[in-house]
Amino acid sequence: MPSPAPLQPAPGGAPRLLLLEDDPAIARTVCYALEREGIAVTHSLLIADAREQWSLQRFDVLLMDVGLPDGNGLDWCRELRAAGSFVPVLVLSARGEEMDRVLGLELGADDYLCKPFSPRELLARTRALLRRSRQFQPQAPVQPAYSLQIDEQGQRALIHATALDLTRREYQLLQCLMERPGRILSRDFLLEQIWGLDSESTDRTVDTHVKTLRAKLREHLPTQEVITTHRGLGYSLSLPA
Repeated sequence: MPSPAPLQPAPGGAPRLLLLEDDPAIARTVCYALEREGIAVTHSLLIADAREQWSLQRFDVLLMDVGLPDGNGLDWCRELRAAGSFVPVLVLSARGEEMDRVLGLELGADDYLCKPFSPRELLARTRALLRRSRQFQPQAPVQPAYSLQIDEQGQRALIHATALDLTRREYQLLQCLMERPGRILSRDFLLEQIWGLDSESTDRTVDTHVKTLRAKLREHLPTQEVITTHRGLGYSLSLPA
């Protein structure tokens, strides 16, 4: 199955907005007002089309109607929030009763604008949401690239893409330590995890395998002590960068 295409940014770094509105006249007014302000607008008539656009492009703000031919816009808003999306949502709706506005906000909308509305007010509210989007949008955490990696499918360990010559028990010991970096693991815990409760192996067995594993790691990482001994407690592992 081919990988999905990467999300496309707006040209020139312009703010990107998705408009979900099935009334052509309102959609034209909104698009004209926003595009004059330098905002890139993608318009969808149906929720199904909006979902597709959402998967292909990265948006800063979502403007949506509530009553649409293929469903309720608030249901999709609730789905987006449940999926962890922080993109601000402005609801455009002819339903202006207090309960309608409260429901929209409780389901995840950030603002609610009743129809008919003025382009000036729409712009002011959209700018406020754009400021909020750029200020609070979470940044993807940077994942450190470690030189020591575990290939679970191949049942092997690699340092700088070079596979280590490990026995089955050495591999299991290293994997167990790497799954809990920085934690001190007792010999009893390692015996249970690797050799099993019914094994007749002893603490000495763990010490011997740690010693041989250390020697093999030092061949590739001579200046780094990957496995640390904690006297009377056990062993811990530091992932080398």
